[in-house]
Order: sequence, then C-alpha cells, then structure tokens
Amino acid sequence: MHERTPYRQLQPEERLTIASLHLQGSSIRAMARILRRSPATVSRELKRNSSPAGYASVPAEALRASRRGAGRRATKLCLQGVCWRIVLTLLEWRWSPQQI
Repeated sequence: MHERTPYRQLQPEERLTIASLHLQGSSIRAMARILRRSPATVSRELKRNSSPAGYASVPAEALRASRRGAGRRATKLCLQGVCWRIVLTLLEWRWSPQQI
C-alpha cells in the first residue's frame, strides 16, 4: 500500500519538466514517475493550464498565480497606505483595536 505524502503544489521546475516531457511525447504516467507525483496531478496540470497552442510552463505558472490570487480576499489595509500608518500610530499610543 502507498504511503500518503502531504500535499504540495507543483513548483515551476516541475512545470518546466512537464512541458519538456509533453513535447517529447511522454505519457502522463511516465511524467508522473519522473516527478514522483500522482498521474492525476500531472493530468490535471495539463488539462487546467494548456492553451490551444499546447502546454508551456511560463503561461501555466501565470495561470496558476491568477487563480490563486482570485480566491483570496482583498487586504483591508495597504501596507504602503496612509491608513496603515495611522493604525500603527494609534497602536503605539496604546489604543485597542476596537477603539481604532
């Protein structure tokens, strides 16, 4: 029986390997063996991030980043904004978060 490993996202180097092996015509199972990943992971990567022109690692990484960012809430305070400095100042004055 296979030992379950904790989930970790595909790294850019792995995407580059997938792109190279895909161009060479390797099977999904062969790619998975080389990467030590599940064939389902490789298949899902090719399905999600392929364009009509085929699979390429750089656009795949960009698509991944855009999907990841779309699923996150927007920050309430910008670290470079005026409001952030006001909050820091009020915290230094020992105001509570409720008072701020």
